[in-house]
Amino acid sequence: MDDNYLWLEQILESDTIDTIKPELIASAVKTTLAETEDCFAWGINPVNGGEHVAARIRLLKQVYPEIANFVRTQIKAPIQAILPTLWRFWLPLAMDIAQTRHNLGYPLVQGILGGQGTGKTTLTKILNLTLPHLGYRSASLSIDDLYLTYEERCQLREKDPRLIWRGPPGTHDIQLGLETISQFRAGHPQLSLPRFDKSLHGGMGDRAIAEVVSNIDILLFEGWFVGVRPIAVSVFKNPPPPICSHSDTIFAIDMNQTLNNYLPLWQQLDKLLVLYPRNYRFSLEWRKQAEREMIAQGKTGMTDNQIEEFVNYFWCALHPELFIKPLLKSKDADLVIEITADHQFERIFKP
Repeated sequence: MDDNYLWLEQILESDTIDTIKPELIASAVKTTLAETEDCFAWGINPVNGGEHVAARIRLLKQVYPEIANFVRTQIKAPIQAILPTLWRFWLPLAMDIAQTRHNLGYPLVQGILGGQGTGKTTLTKILNLTLPHLGYRSASLSIDDLYLTYEERCQLREKDPRLIWRGPPGTHDIQLGLETISQFRAGHPQLSLPRFDKSLHGGMGDRAIAEVVSNIDILLFEGWFVGVRPIAVSVFKNPPPPICSHSDTIFAIDMNQTLNNYLPLWQQLDKLLVLYPRNYRFSLEWRKQAEREMIAQGKTGMTDNQIEEFVNYFWCALHPELFIKPLLKSKDADLVIEITADHQFERIFKP
């Protein structure tokens, strides 16, 4: 673990907050204020820094047992390795979301945009563990949960053979998403969240039994193009690879046009967090790594060539350089977390 965060372990060893040594709290304040970009993102300054750090320490002590168990059993990583991420990103993000919910005074829809390997699933699970300690119950909804049924996608593929895989714009039931969020906004005690089983129909997937959740204050809506908006068609005059052929370009233009249908869904987002790899090509290597690990475990997995074909298909549909990179300087996003090649959260900033 980074030497700058050794005080974290010592704070966790303290029986109660009252028994934490003042010098440890001073180290926490000093380290936190030294991360100037973090402070700007979280609204921390030398005046409120001490109060914020004290609140973050209280939250850390409360949620640590659950998060430690999750990290050991699900991520299968040593807890010490994620302590800086827990302190710098997970905890203050949960506090920021809870504060936004408090300020709004009504159910909050938090958008989370990120491609494969950026940590969307892990992040939403951490937030779902942490937010109850801040007085709010949360649940997750993925854009994948809104896929059209297997039969509907078969009919769609007959009309447009280019939609060979689920995932691109046009393969989702937007109305289902709008109805789900509408019910959530209405504050119903019980909310039925659509779910999708990717294992059905030989991996083609189909709608599964909905999950019923109770008394939800915050909905974490995540996906690989959640919040992404159409761009000017002129951009496709000189598109980046793998949009190479004329048919690739037409496909990209059509997907861009189809994005307009998703705008009513994006308008339901109260905030949007972007998980952004330093290089969008990281996702290709991450997918290859994941498939190799599956094969090593005796499971079925794709070859490197199949993975490249699969990833290139999605890059043709919505290229990260064209659709996600502009959000880094757009008011459509509220926060951006930059991801390194080894899946680590590197920095956070406001566009």
